Amino acid sequence: MQPVLVYDGDCAFCTTSVNFLIQRLRPTCAVTPWQFADLASLGVTQQRAEHELLWVSQVGTVYGGAQAIAKILLSAGGLWAWLGGLLTLPPLRWIAHGVYRLVATNRDRLPGGSPACALPADRRPGVRPAA
Repeated sequence: MQPVLVYDGDCAFCTTSVNFLIQRLRPTCAVTPWQFADLASLGVTQQRAEHELLWVSQVGTVYGGAQAIAKILLSAGGLWAWLGGLLTLPPLRWIAHGVYRLVATNRDRLPGGSPACALPADRRPGVRPAA
């Protein structure tokens, strides 16, 4: 099993960002929107998947937000891995977390974002409420 990158497939900003990362960095991982992932088998709740980008390691450890980005960079190798390593160390880790939260909170306002990015999952077009 290889690591799995889980993102919000309903969010245009997230989809565009992940596609950019995959095309440019070519990390070693499977990539799936949380809407099509078996979250239970990955050890992830829907609430967490809606909240942040996730990296699920080969042994099932889940990294979210800026640390998921660090794992993508580490997986890409070369100079990207060096940058990913830096993002795991304080104080850069703390700064990266703050920047990630700022971007994630405002993703509907960023280029490529759409109004659907800001809606709760149960109110997004095409998503049925949980029974």
